[in-house]
Formats: sequence, structure tokens, C-alpha cells
Amino acid sequence: MAPLIELSGIRKRYPGGEQDVEVLHGIDLRIEAGEFVAIMGSSGSGKSTLMHILGCLDRASEGDYRFAGRDVGELDHQALAWLRREMFGFVFQSYHLISTASAWENVALPAIYAGLSRDQRRQRAQRLLTDLGLGDRLDHRPWQLSGGQQQRVSIARALMNGGRVILADEPTGALDSVSGEAVMTQLQALAEAGHTVIVITHDADVAAHADRVVELHDGRIVADTRRRPARRPGADAPDDLSPPEESRVPDAGEVGEAVTMALRSLRANWLRTLLTLLGIVIGVGAVVVMLAIGQGAKQDVVARIGDMGTNLLVIRPDRGQQRVADGVIATLVPADADALRELPNVRAAVPEIAGSVTARANGQDVTTSVKAVSEDYPVLRDWRPESGIFFSRVDQDRYAPVAVIGRTVREKLFGDGDALGQFILLDSIPFQVIGVMSAQGATNWGDDQDDVVFVPLSTGTLRLFGQNYLRSITLAVDDVAHIDATEQAAVELLTQRHGTEDVRVFNMASLLDMVSDTQNTLTMLLGSIAAISLLVGGIGVMNIMLVSVTERIHEIGIRMATGARQRNILQQFLTEAVVVSALGGVIGVALGVAVGLLLTLFGLPILFSVPVAVAAFLCAAVIGLVFGFAPALKAARLNPVEALSNE
Repeated sequence: MAPLIELSGIRKRYPGGEQDVEVLHGIDLRIEAGEFVAIMGSSGSGKSTLMHILGCLDRASEGDYRFAGRDVGELDHQALAWLRREMFGFVFQSYHLISTASAWENVALPAIYAGLSRDQRRQRAQRLLTDLGLGDRLDHRPWQLSGGQQQRVSIARALMNGGRVILADEPTGALDSVSGEAVMTQLQALAEAGHTVIVITHDADVAAHADRVVELHDGRIVADTRRRPARRPGADAPDDLSPPEESRVPDAGEVGEAVTMALRSLRANWLRTLLTLLGIVIGVGAVVVMLAIGQGAKQDVVARIGDMGTNLLVIRPDRGQQRVADGVIATLVPADADALRELPNVRAAVPEIAGSVTARANGQDVTTSVKAVSEDYPVLRDWRPESGIFFSRVDQDRYAPVAVIGRTVREKLFGDGDALGQFILLDSIPFQVIGVMSAQGATNWGDDQDDVVFVPLSTGTLRLFGQNYLRSITLAVDDVAHIDATEQAAVELLTQRHGTEDVRVFNMASLLDMVSDTQNTLTMLLGSIAAISLLVGGIGVMNIMLVSVTERIHEIGIRMATGARQRNILQQFLTEAVVVSALGGVIGVALGVAVGLLLTLFGLPILFSVPVAVAAFLCAAVIGLVFGFAPALKAARLNPVEALSNE
């Protein structure tokens, strides 16, 4: 059978300016399964470099490395990670424990990447720690453990996935003599149990525990001494080193563990997390508030235009025409309204003359507006009397001196008394009140719609205004879909009647569309401004994640040494970026809603939209994914050896 480990002509060079520095000079070494080997040498002899190559943490510059007969140089990153995870267990001089994780979580780290469930990991870690005398230290953090206890935790971690080959780099270097002797006794017990144990040391007393001592000097093997016969391996060397086919899509367990580790990391650096959240929170909150303001303003404007009627065509004289008294343009006459009423798709055609008058009753004088209109006015505006009646066609034909007053005029002239049947003087001309209109409130521009008096058009033109020219004719159409055709027909009819095109038409449906488009543009503008702040928050996420990667290079090295694939590292840091961004998105949505509700107290129209809130949250998560990718990729591409050496 092929030896478990076989090195042939291994050389390792590092860049050194003009000339590379060679640390290992043609190492040839064979290690059988089940051997307890000590590689001994002074500082700088290249023993740690050799261990890194043996443990697949680094690659040789030249030479062949075969593990169980398979050329390690042919393995890609994923296969090397699988080899470290399934075959090797590392025990380092400085322990290399993750400070934010408990003892059992540090031990269970390799099993995360092996796909074990949390319960399975905890049970196995508890058993290993108990066997090593740390059953009462499961939930202690590394800083709560002594050096010897931390080293035992690292031994338990090396055994978590089986640890066929235990690689111990100066395992007693940071320990007192008693703790060091205890650690070596445990390593010797592992060798007796059938594990292949390779100890890197400069101490001859440590090397004395091994069955075989390989001495290294200046990157060359100078002695290879066997002190005891090779032990019987606990298991045959593996025949196949091909890692199993793995899905590129992480399963639910991996995602859950990534989220758990992300939350732990974010909690450990809560101040930095808070600052990162702030940018996302402000960005998402701004998007929610800005779009709510835009949508609210749009709804308010559209509602106001809708109150005026979206099926209306308002025809006014062209101001370029000749003017007459009181500023009324001599263009439209009541007969035009009668002609327009006969057009197809026209439900009503209401002529109107308006002006200001002094109304007097019960010894009270008020200045109000008077509108001389036809009997169809209530149908046009959907505004009817709350008491009494509106004047009829008969009143129009008879030039009847009757009036219908608004609620404000009634309150000013009659108080709480009954106005029906009473007489009021409009510019000293008596009119009998036959109706009181229902309350309408203020107009879009703040005028009181109830401060008005309606009189028949015929009576108004004869007795109040003294002229027959109209201020406007308003058409109500039956089918808004054909309102443009009706508008064109009206213009053509009036042009034919007047001999020239001397009117302007305001299409309320077109106006509504135009205002809606304008408001949509303004809303998008507001949203874009808010999105810029969200983008700035995303840049903040990227900066913080780059800092996080830089600060946690050592942790990344530990994870890689325990079998983490590149995609595991990538996934972890991406998850952290997405979690912090998603958390910021949730808080930002809540903050945006709170600010929006506060603004409503000041009378600002606000309209929240669930799709907008969901989209803002998703944008935050996507920003975390996009801006966290570069830092996560940087972390995933780190060299395990360089990462481990970064304290």
C-alpha cells in the first residue's frame, strides 16, 4: 500500500524582492498511517512551513505531495478544504480559538462545514470535551479558560470530524510544564488509539514522546530516527480522496448557521453594527417617507380635481377677444349653451355668469358671490339643496326673482332661523329664497364654496349683471372615453357659430392625466433622492465589511484550517452584509412609517404603500448582497497560512 503521506523533492519559496527566499530545499519524507512522528528543528528551520504543506494549508513551490497515493497538487480549493475537514485536525501553539464562540462552539466548528446538525455537533463536542476533562466548561469563552484548557479545546476540535491525522504545531510552546506534559499525554493517547500524529517542535523533551523523530535544519532533513515500532493504524488509509459532489446552492442548514454566526459577529461588534445600520436605516426610511409624501400629494391633487369632476369640459372665452364692461369677454352667449346641449355625448351644458354683490336681510349686510346659472347646475356639480328646491326651467323662462343660497350666506343673514320663503336684497334687488344648498366646504385654493348665491341665468343677466355674455359654459359628458371627440365637436360648433375660433377648452380628464403624470415624475424624483442616500448607506456597508474582513483575517484562517470551503467564507460574510442591511431595512421601514405618521399631524398628505415598503426592504437586502460581495470575495480568497499568521 502507498504510505499515508509521501513527500518528494518538496521546495518552498517566498518572494523576497530581487530574489526569492527558499525555505525548504528538496524535502523527501514518508509517513505511514498510525505513526507518531515528531518533526524537530530550531526556529527558522522550516518546520512550520512543512506542517502547513502537510496540512494542505499551503502549496509547495516544487515537488510532489501524495496523500494516500493521490497527488495533492492536482486538488482544487474545494478538494483541499474537504481534505482538511475530513482527514486533518490541527493543534496550534497559540490555540487559534474564535474569541466570540464558546468552548463547545469552537470544538464544533469543523462539523459545521461537514454538514452536521446543531444538536449532533453539540452532543459530539460535549462528549469530546468531557473526555478531555472540560465537561464543566462547555459554555465558557476562550478568555475564561486557562492556556492548558484552551489547548485541550483545540485538541477536541481536531478530533471533531475524526481527525485521522493530527498536526500539532508547538502544542506545548505556550503552556507551563505541567499543562504541556498533560497535552503530550493526550496526544500520545491519540496515537495509541490509532491516529496518525505529527508534532512540530523544537523541544527534545516533547519529541521524546514520539515513535519517530525527523530533524530539520535550514530546510533540509538531517536525521530521521525511529525510536519505537510504528503503531497499528486505527483505520486503513483512504483509497479515494475525491470529495463528494456538492451542490453549489447552500442548503437550509448552512444558511441558518451562516445567519447565526452573522448575528453573533454583529452582536460582538455592536457599535460598528449600529453605525452600519444607521446608513441603511436613513436610506430606507427616506425612501419610504419620500414616496409616501409623493403619493400622498398625488392622491390629494387628484382627489381635488376629481371633486371638480373628471367628465367636464369647461369652455371659456379666449382672452385675446374684445372685452366689454366688468371684464367679461364678448364671446359666449346663452344660445351657445343651448346649441352645445344638442351635441352627442353631452349630458348637460351649463352657462354661468358670476360676480360679487352685497346681500342684505334681517338688517344684516354681507358681501358674497352670485352665480347666474341654468337649472342643470346641481346635476353638473352633483351638489343639491339640503332644504327647499333649486330653481327650474320655468323660473328661467319667467325671469323669476328667486335665489338658492349657500349655507354660509344663510348663517350670516338668518343665523339658525329658517331662510326658506324669506327675501334677500342683492344689490337692492329683492329675491325670494327657495332653497339652501348642502355644505361643500373650502375650494382647492381655500375659498368658501358655501359663500354663494345662485339665481336663474335669465334673471341674473337682466337684473344683476346687465349684459348677456357668459364667463363660461361647462359641459358634462356621458362617456369619458370619448371626451376628446366631444371637445373637438364643441370647438367646431362654436367656431361655426362665431365665425372664428374664439374659445379655450379645459379638459378635466386630460388635466387629471397631466397632473398625475407630473406627480408621478415628482414622486420618482423624491424617490431617486432618497435612493441616493440608500446607495450611500450601501457604500457604508461595503466599507464596514472591508474593515470587518481585515479585523477577522485570523478567524478566517481558523475556519479554513478546520475545513471551510471558499464558498463557506463567501457565504458567511455575504450573510453578515445581508443581515445587517435587512435589519436596517426593517428598522428603516418602521422609522419611515413613524415619521410619515408624524407629518400627518402637521396636515401633510401622506399615503403609505405596502409594495413600496416591501420594495425598500428588498432593496436594502440587495444592497447588502451587492456591496458585501467584494469584501466577502476578498475574505474567501485569503491564503489560509497568511490568514492564520495574522493575529
